[in-house]
Amino acid sequence: MDNSFANRAKIEALKAGATFNNNELCNLFQCSPQGGMRRSRRTNTLVLIRDYTGFNPYDDRWKEDVLLYTGMGLVGDQYFNTAQNKTLYFSGSSTIGIHLFERKNRVYTYVGKVVLAAKPYYGRQSDSMGKDRQVCIFPLRLKKNENDKGYICLLYTSDAA
Repeated sequence: MDNSFANRAKIEALKAGATFNNNELCNLFQCSPQGGMRRSRRTNTLVLIRDYTGFNPYDDRWKEDVLLYTGMGLVGDQYFNTAQNKTLYFSGSSTIGIHLFERKNRVYTYVGKVVLAAKPYYGRQSDSMGKDRQVCIFPLRLKKNENDKGYICLLYTSDAA
């Protein structure tokens, strides 16, 4: 049975600070149980996980009220036109809901809905093998209200190909 309608109502009612284990999170959002960017077409959501546990090659960090979130891909260069990087890049011009969680140990704490705060850009970080590589950096901030679309990327530009 498809619970996506009921789940969407529960997702919309989430409050910052709500905690979940991985199974609960996956059941609610109907998404994959692994990865830092988890897309669900059934609930029209993208779940972003900021992980504080174990080995994490991503240099995600808060800079005042903006989270600089690293894109998808553990090894090699990242690009904006692939997988969930593309989903997040174009999120301001779509209807997808972007939901941020922070993971400590096995607990996922809901931070809230987020939007792009500014244009995504490329940066440099080490991959999971320790090699320098190009990464996608997504400046994110908490969504102010339901009409807040954040920064809107309509086309790829030469620096986001």
